[in-house]
Amino acid sequence: MARQSGPKARVNRRLSALIYESAGAVRAMERRDNPPGMHGRTRRPTNYGHALAEKQKVKHYYGLGERQLRRYFDSVVHKKGNAGEQLMVLLERRLDNVIRRAGFVKTRPQARQGIVHGHFQVNGVKVTKPSYLLRAGDVVTIRNREKLTELYRGIVANSSTQPTDWIAFDAETLRATVQGLPGPGDVSLPVDVNIVVEFLSR
Repeated sequence: MARQSGPKARVNRRLSALIYESAGAVRAMERRDNPPGMHGRTRRPTNYGHALAEKQKVKHYYGLGERQLRRYFDSVVHKKGNAGEQLMVLLERRLDNVIRRAGFVKTRPQARQGIVHGHFQVNGVKVTKPSYLLRAGDVVTIRNREKLTELYRGIVANSSTQPTDWIAFDAETLRATVQGLPGPGDVSLPVDVNIVVEFLSR
């Protein structure tokens, strides 16, 4: 699991996208959306630079390291169909992403922290791997601890998460059910996946 410890707002500004959703990063992006640096970026990026930026979007958004992204890519590149779409759908099925999309937390780093600390269960079994891939029918719940329930009820009450067709979330019971596998249209990151595939295929 990759952890971004530096200024998240700079990543958002450099990639010109809201990758990190923390309140500070969002406010900083609203104030100054130009690339970081004293003079900003004036030259048009090369094709390589554009492809690299698209790949970096995927890595930062889903919290992946370079090797981890390569492993995901290698697992789909030889399958039938569009490799880019299959890659993004696979990443959408990660437990940390499903927890964020369902509305348990406000950001993916929060989701990863909660998973590693053992706050979540899948089908009644504690899971501590953010990269765990969910399947249709899987149910995600909070462990039966009073303080955890209070913590996540507070987060959910102040959340403004957009609902998704493939995840059903019950805010009363804090229960998310994966109703089906996501499709290409369910991917939450605006990225040119074909350019990412070309870059990873080098």
